[in-house]
Amino acid sequence: MVNLKDYAPFTGLLIFGNIENLILASQGAVAHVDPFILSVLSIIAVIIWLLIGTYGTKMAIKYADYIEIFGGVAIIILGIQSMLEAMGL
Repeated sequence: MVNLKDYAPFTGLLIFGNIENLILASQGAVAHVDPFILSVLSIIAVIIWLLIGTYGTKMAIKYADYIEIFGGVAIIILGIQSMLEAMGL
């Protein structure tokens, strides 16, 4: 059984990471990437991150605060990049 308390420090990163995944998928759709290829690659990425997250949490838990900060910064940067590209800048 999975203990969800182990993942509590990463909750914000999980939520905003999923939002960023939606943004990147929409970028692929706007760029006219084949939807089948886009969906297969997205599923593969989600499975890989699930495995990394499941098995890496025990090692990374002591660095949760740093991971949260760097992950949040990366999400913000990718979001800004997405908005700028959508506006044609």
